[in-house]
Amino acid sequence: MFMVETIRNIPEHIAIIMDGNGRWAEKHALGRISGHKKGAEAVRTATRTCREIGVKYLTLYAFSVDNWSRPETEVDALMKLLADYLLSELKEMQQTGIRFHIIGDISRIEPALQDKIEEVCRRTAGNRQMVLTLALNYGGRDDILRAIKQLWKDCQTGKYAMEDLTSELLGRYLSTAAMPDPDLLIRTSGEYRLSNFLLWESAYTEFYFTDVLWPDFGTEDLLAAVKAFQKRERRFGKTSEQIKKGVWQ
Repeated sequence: MFMVETIRNIPEHIAIIMDGNGRWAEKHALGRISGHKKGAEAVRTATRTCREIGVKYLTLYAFSVDNWSRPETEVDALMKLLADYLLSELKEMQQTGIRFHIIGDISRIEPALQDKIEEVCRRTAGNRQMVLTLALNYGGRDDILRAIKQLWKDCQTGKYAMEDLTSELLGRYLSTAAMPDPDLLIRTSGEYRLSNFLLWESAYTEFYFTDVLWPDFGTEDLLAAVKAFQKRERRFGKTSEQIKKGVWQ
């Protein structure tokens, strides 16, 4: 059994760009929808694994603001998969203490699905074991722009002055304000880009890229990513010597 080296250096927050469902389907001579269904199984595996090893926050890039340009049949299928996922996983979330959270603008999603999302968020709000966040109709640039607009409105009302503006203050206006920045960001399927995902939050995130297609990304693959993370030295702009001495400021 592949094990992480130590439980003392588990990433508090893991973010994943789940890429490769379509290519997995093509590889297996199946329709793209079959790839997304298989990918939903990988979501379940990743969630369980993260909870078991002590990850506190798991954020998954489920649907970007640009994904609306895909064929309507595929978009509809993705939304149905989300509805089915919420229905099938709510009981396990309650049993295992997982709180469900959404970032992104869900106002474009059909009202019935919005209601289901809000219900699951409400019914799991008191869970404390892990926070599972889906980025849904999400874009990093859009989120930053929305935050700036809201902060500007508050400045106009006199809540803040120009000298109050800091990166920390802007961060409080982002949809991710309630969670720490990701320690580890994983992207599957051999692509090497962020694709507008957590742009602000990933300033000091460790990246891990793998050729494994998302539907094939299992427990061993996730643990391999965590093990790679454990071997890295995170300096946050400081020298190795400062880190070893515990100098953080």
